Amino acid sequence: MTAIDKCLDECRECAGLFRLGRDVEAALEMVDVFEGAQQSLLSASADVQQSWAAVLTQMLACQERQDWLGLADYMEFELIELLQNARL
Repeated sequence: MTAIDKCLDECRECAGLFRLGRDVEAALEMVDVFEGAQQSLLSASADVQQSWAAVLTQMLACQERQDWLGLADYMEFELIELLQNARL
């Protein structure tokens, strides 16, 4: 399993925790997810890195608003798509 595959699984798991209302547990796991995503995207193109910054900004805004479902959506769809595109 590659680092990106591991990060993809962690994204799905963390999003699931947010959807179940387990926001404290999910927020702790989210730190690891973001670190893994950052490491996975270090060697990506400038466009992918710019997209990562935009998605990260949106996710942090959701966290600040305590919009856990919005945050789960960004993790499960936007971030996963970005990581999959970086793998190509």
